[in-house]
Amino acid sequence: MSRMPPGSQIFVGFRALGFHCNHVPLALRYHQRHKDHYVVTSVGKSFHTYNCSKLGIVSVSNTHPSDIRCIAADAFLVFTACQNIVRAFTQGRQVLYTYIGHDKDVHLLLPFGDHLVSVDEDSLLKIWDIKSAEIYLEIQFDNRIFEATALMHPTTYLNKILVGSRQGTMQIWNIKSNKLVYSFSGWGSPITAIEQAPAVDVVAVGLEDGRIVVHNLKYDETIVTFTQEWGPVTAISFRTDGHPIMATGSPVGHIALWNLEEKCLQAQMRDAHKSGIAGMRFLSSEPVLVTNSADNSLKMWIFDQPDGSGRLLRVRAGHSLPPAKIRFYGDQGQNILSAGQDSTLKSFSTLHEKHNKDLGQANLKKTLGNKKGVLKQRFKMAAITHFAAEKSRESEWDSIAACHQGTAMVTTWNYQRSTMGKHKLTCLHASQATDVEATAIDISSCGNFVLVGWSTGHVDTYNIQSGIHRGSYGNPKAHDGAIRGLVIDGLNQVVITGSLDSKLKFWKFKLRKELDSLALDAPVNQLLLHRDSSMLAISMDNFVVVIVDADLRRIVRRFKGHLNRITDMAFSQDARWLVTSSMDSTIRTWDLPSSRLIDSFLVEDAATSLTLSPTGDFLATTHVDDLGVYLWSNKTLYAHVPIRPLPDTFEPSTVALPGTHLQPQDIHEIDSDEDQTVDLRASDLVSEFKSPQQISAELVTLSLLPNSRWKSLTNLELIKQRNKPKEPPKVPKSAPFFLPTIAGLTPKFAALQDDDDKDKGKVKSMSLPSFGQQSRLSSALERSVESQQFDPILGLLKSWSPSEIDVELRSLSQLGGGSTDALQQFLRFLGKSLQDNLDFELLQAYMTIFLKLHGNEIANEPVLAEEVRQLAAVQQSSWQRIQAQFNKCLCLIAYMKNPAV
Repeated sequence: MSRMPPGSQIFVGFRALGFHCNHVPLALRYHQRHKDHYVVTSVGKSFHTYNCSKLGIVSVSNTHPSDIRCIAADAFLVFTACQNIVRAFTQGRQVLYTYIGHDKDVHLLLPFGDHLVSVDEDSLLKIWDIKSAEIYLEIQFDNRIFEATALMHPTTYLNKILVGSRQGTMQIWNIKSNKLVYSFSGWGSPITAIEQAPAVDVVAVGLEDGRIVVHNLKYDETIVTFTQEWGPVTAISFRTDGHPIMATGSPVGHIALWNLEEKCLQAQMRDAHKSGIAGMRFLSSEPVLVTNSADNSLKMWIFDQPDGSGRLLRVRAGHSLPPAKIRFYGDQGQNILSAGQDSTLKSFSTLHEKHNKDLGQANLKKTLGNKKGVLKQRFKMAAITHFAAEKSRESEWDSIAACHQGTAMVTTWNYQRSTMGKHKLTCLHASQATDVEATAIDISSCGNFVLVGWSTGHVDTYNIQSGIHRGSYGNPKAHDGAIRGLVIDGLNQVVITGSLDSKLKFWKFKLRKELDSLALDAPVNQLLLHRDSSMLAISMDNFVVVIVDADLRRIVRRFKGHLNRITDMAFSQDARWLVTSSMDSTIRTWDLPSSRLIDSFLVEDAATSLTLSPTGDFLATTHVDDLGVYLWSNKTLYAHVPIRPLPDTFEPSTVALPGTHLQPQDIHEIDSDEDQTVDLRASDLVSEFKSPQQISAELVTLSLLPNSRWKSLTNLELIKQRNKPKEPPKVPKSAPFFLPTIAGLTPKFAALQDDDDKDKGKVKSMSLPSFGQQSRLSSALERSVESQQFDPILGLLKSWSPSEIDVELRSLSQLGGGSTDALQQFLRFLGKSLQDNLDFELLQAYMTIFLKLHGNEIANEPVLAEEVRQLAAVQQSSWQRIQAQFNKCLCLIAYMKNPAV
């Protein structure tokens, strides 16, 4: 048995959705040519660049080996620290310089003119020359005495940097002379942040005990001290548009605004983020503040309020807690609905981030949905556990219904308006039992009715337009145990329910009467119906998946293999595949016709939910303790994938999750030798000029000759037969004077000769060369034996007409005056020319007519047969590469022709 390839045979990582930032403080840069500010945020192993004009994403960097520790930026480059290596990126994507020399992880970076300052966890400070990537200076601090925690360059202080420590002291160093200029006694609390004030010689120092000290460096005097009661100071920024305002961040997500002239608190921005403020920066000379947080949100605030506080201007936010359920919305497969543990419902676009939607946070009072503060948190609902969506009537009323954890209330949502709906469906049986919870939900294909299953075993139907209760199933309830799943068929005829009592029941939709029941081996975990084929997938608590034909109402397939609870299931569009995920960290693909496992791979964190695109191009997954939605591309759509059943002893291998980059790849370094004369920091990277004769060696180039020069070669006999005159030509009685010409690509006048010579010439031109007489092609092949240069042969063939090529190829056989060596050399000419990827269509025509003429002779000669085998290998490799390029182009054309893009 052949060895199975590692990873997944069907799915390959594409990219991650829903990431905007994390706990790493943002970096701000100003582009002089674009006249715009750019924000750089870390998203794990990559960083994003956003413009501040629209807060739209500009670029995504290549991936790092591990998570980014800190980010800094100057006017030209973005610097990142990953483990003990510092990298400089150009254009926000690719590495230009790499700085290797630290033994510990780097956690502080400071661009300083033509130099870069970096500090690692051992408080070893290194100063690098940015262009040469050489170490200019090293300063070693003792962590017991001075552990560096903050870094800054004071304005107008030439060649000097200010370093803050965990011991609460500060030092000013001259990096040119490597001397300690001055030491500050400190304030008895670890320093968490240092920021330059608009005034010269003045800095703001943030402490771990919540104090903010505005200090004069020149006189070593404290100007004013503020104290925030929300914990350590995580970030500091000053307005530079003429208003004496300082903003400070806290670990609980609040922002304090301090008036420096009146020395008092100007305003508070409570709950600006759901997590601690990681970084904040005021735009230069603008009343706009940019903040980021570990809650995966990047926000811009504009300060135009009467009380001096800021209002939200723009926001890019994903889930602040891991998503629990995802489903593709609509038939185009372009939007993914995601319900997070933060009680929010969001829509992520697979095309572009600008199409993302935030449907809001679930609240008991819808009027508070857009308000902030304590009231919004007080009426916040529990996280969404299950939801159903139907697009057919979305323009008329709500199209989404959701169940919430531990509550007997079902909420409706409107996708087009991106908000909560106006109805909240409650359980009418709550008085009969305590702790009632909505556990299953589905919407009819017509978009009018929503069915809800409760933990008490009841199943109710509601009109989603009016929210009115329309009836219940069962007497008095549908099942004796909690409802674990319910589905409605595509024609609104049958409702199928599964319960904790290990029973599957079929109900008449309108009459709400039981039609049939099916006993299962274990309690039902969840149900999934493919409405077009009536295939029903049931996952059970014994980790087994069974497939039930909903029309015949019997089990048709049974899949075993998962070792832990099955978290989610998804059918392919044609119902041939069933993809399942489990807490055993595997994602398995089952083939329904053959009833076999055809694909299985491991992920580092178990998948909590998955969904397949209606068009079959993407698989989307969410994972434990992960904020992102990960897209996996279906390789079978653009490449030939031999799908074979996996053996029972197959052990899946671990596949890394895709990154935010479209094509995850390792970082490629750009050579930065001293001989490089172009300054890539100040100019865009310019690609080298490539000859138009052949753009890339991986592509093929055509000859651009007329089709008649090569298409007619394979059908030359048929063309001659078709053009043969039916009767001999008649000599005209009185023909005008004309000069005879010789037919060919370039017409030539024929020399006058006697009638006898004309007849000889006719017979001679139609016959092959006589024995012992070597043809022009044979001579050219003989000359190329030693040099192995085949360009003259190709040029010669291009200059001949199809009839001349046919005659010359026939002359290569022994009957035509050729030899086995000539045939072997022509085969080598074809192989070498195919490897060069030039004149592809001509070589295919030459190969076809050559094999047609000399097939028998090649089969009888072992030497020629071996040459043909080598030529076949070259031909197969060349065609597979071309076919892959064709498939990519066809996929791209189909994507661009989609009117919904």
